[in-house]
Amino acid sequence: MRFDTVRETDPAVADALDAERERQNDTLAMIASENHASPAVMEAQGSALTNKYAEGYPGERYYGGCAHADEVEELAIERATELWGADHVNVQPHSGSQANMGVYLALLEPGDRILSLDLTHGGHLSHGHPANFAGQIYDVEQYEVDPETGYVDYEGLAATAETFDPDIVVSGYSAYPREVDFERIQAVADDVGAYHLADIAHITGLVAAGVHESPVGVADAVTGSTHKTIRSGRGGIIMCDEEHADAVDKAVFPGTQGGPLMHNVAGKAVGFAEALDPAFDAYAEQTVANARALADQLQARGLDLVSGGTDTHLVLVDLRPSHPDTTGKEVETALEDAGIVLNANTVPGETRSAFNPSGIRAGTPALTTRGFTESACREVADLIADVVDAPHDEAVVRAVSERVDELTDEYTLYD
Repeated sequence: MRFDTVRETDPAVADALDAERERQNDTLAMIASENHASPAVMEAQGSALTNKYAEGYPGERYYGGCAHADEVEELAIERATELWGADHVNVQPHSGSQANMGVYLALLEPGDRILSLDLTHGGHLSHGHPANFAGQIYDVEQYEVDPETGYVDYEGLAATAETFDPDIVVSGYSAYPREVDFERIQAVADDVGAYHLADIAHITGLVAAGVHESPVGVADAVTGSTHKTIRSGRGGIIMCDEEHADAVDKAVFPGTQGGPLMHNVAGKAVGFAEALDPAFDAYAEQTVANARALADQLQARGLDLVSGGTDTHLVLVDLRPSHPDTTGKEVETALEDAGIVLNANTVPGETRSAFNPSGIRAGTPALTTRGFTESACREVADLIADVVDAPHDEAVVRAVSERVDELTDEYTLYD
């Protein structure tokens, strides 16, 4: 991908774009919420649809000239419906958080009660953190993972639901490495007369490929991101049954958004088509296999994993048992210097702050897109462990960086 036209008009931005492409080529992306979109998806997102306002929905726009925008959005909807088996799909949300906002607006009133997983236990800001709109508009109570096992405490969730009497129960998480029992959470919601929102932002692709249980047809509404494990155009999606379709559509437009980002919808359509190819199922299976290999080798190197492993695309390392004086931020910084990009993350029972937490989160979606298999991911685990053991040793960081250079040359990304 070249930026010749940008360079002619804005060399400063062209330099930044070139540098970012090189950064992605030359580093290992292990932030669990990141992936590498195909050139086709990126081309669609850089298309002439960036110029088009298309407020409304296909066949019911508030502007003229939307015939081709309608075609693209209808393709995205049809492909999403096939991928996830939903009755109704809205592909317009600009992000997973805005998809959540759309569901709240469709199903709740201000001041209603949300029951969701605590952020430090793997939840998400948009599930009710006080710094987020959800925590400011709604009354929020939170459940936790079992401190002994690291798995969601389903019995504790049920007990909290009984006393709190929520209007909606939120499942689906941003730093939880185990498969979610959506049917069990649906039963809790049913028992207390609450809606159930399943936020599959991180596992959208795993659910589409059938390597993780699907909440579609179980929960009242399902939201997701479209640029993580599904590897499509950047944005969000809402899926629901026909009962809630009108309310959801009105909540997205005009409730929370104006014109949809039609170039992103085009990227979603292209990515969904790629995910319908049987090769995507193999990709998703390999992503999970790679995460398990990564987890096994990190444990072999003496690192503690929340829940003791993973069923998904990510691992969550608690540094306190093995490296009590080392923070996640220290490790994140040292690893980035070595060419491995992941993020510091809170862990259950966090004793530090969210800005300088006790854990690190690592994912395998982007590595798998590059072609990594289990053996390569085990080697990456060793490289990570080397840096965790000596984050301030320049010789160690330099040696890891040299090996990362070899791996990125071997597993090429963008020409």
